Amino acid sequence: MEQIEDALDERKEKILKAIIANYLETGEPVGSRTISKMSDLSLSSATIRNEMSDLEDLGYIVQPHTSAGRIPTDKGYRFYVDTVMAEKSLSEEKQGALLTRVDKLESLLMQVAKVLAYNTKYATMVTTPQMANATVKFIQLSQVDENNLVAVIVVGESVAKNQMIHVSRRLSNEEVLKFNLLLNTFLQGASLSDINIELMQEMKKQAGEYADILESIFEGIVDTVHQAEKLQIYTSGTSNLLKYSELEDMNKATALLEAFEDKKGLESLADETLRCKDEDGNIQVYIGDEAPVKDMKDYSVVTSTYKLPEGAKGTIGIIGPKRMDYKKVVSTLKNLTDELDTIFKNHEDKRGDD
Repeated sequence: MEQIEDALDERKEKILKAIIANYLETGEPVGSRTISKMSDLSLSSATIRNEMSDLEDLGYIVQPHTSAGRIPTDKGYRFYVDTVMAEKSLSEEKQGALLTRVDKLESLLMQVAKVLAYNTKYATMVTTPQMANATVKFIQLSQVDENNLVAVIVVGESVAKNQMIHVSRRLSNEEVLKFNLLLNTFLQGASLSDINIELMQEMKKQAGEYADILESIFEGIVDTVHQAEKLQIYTSGTSNLLKYSELEDMNKATALLEAFEDKKGLESLADETLRCKDEDGNIQVYIGDEAPVKDMKDYSVVTSTYKLPEGAKGTIGIIGPKRMDYKKVVSTLKNLTDELDTIFKNHEDKRGDD
């Protein structure tokens, strides 16, 4: 048999795109008769069968059963995705606002996961921003009642923690003000490694009779910095995957659900996404064995990154069948990432005006 070059002419490209588009819509193997009915091809069934045979030899499609039509292989999906990603018009498709404004980052990211799962009908994941060497932004101490203070500790732009502190007597407004000045003078811009015993001892000397209050607040500071550096993952829509016939294998479904449950595989996916540098809006598409998570080899995964003003990055991911609607998924991710960038930028601008 004559060797066929691993390259597609215009006719083969049109037929391959038609096969994949039809399979994405129906989930059923596609035959030559179905393709021949497409008006823009104007090809006989015999010609299409020959071209489909060539495409099969090239590894773009496969015939699951002798009497059935063809379905795309991972290589075929990869061709389709690369073609879709190259279409400039894709970035111009706007679907309107996907998110409502929320001020708390955790609530916003949970909303992102739910909105994506609802809009795409696939499973989704969103991570908190990953901060390397997170630093204390500011600390605000306030009187709650006669025997309690609350310390609001902010790390970077995204993590805030309230720490309740018991005191033996009520502090005056002047005393609270002096204590806030002491805390921020020593700790603004400090990382976890900076908050050491020597620093604590020096601050205790400055605090004098309030050293016990300082001791109480240090635990909250260290815990908040740890929280900022720890990756949190929010997921939604895992049950959506059970609706697709090709994903009904319970062993495969169980493995994926476990990956979502223990989060370890999702952490690997997030790390891989943040390491990749893609010029096209940081969109990454993994098909089958390309995915960095072994339990996702029967699925397709599309990921993107969002960025906070100070540089910390988080990952957004959509997991679905290989016949997912790539065009819609990529477009939705682009729009949503743009929305997040706008929300974070407006929040930063507002803080700057205060």
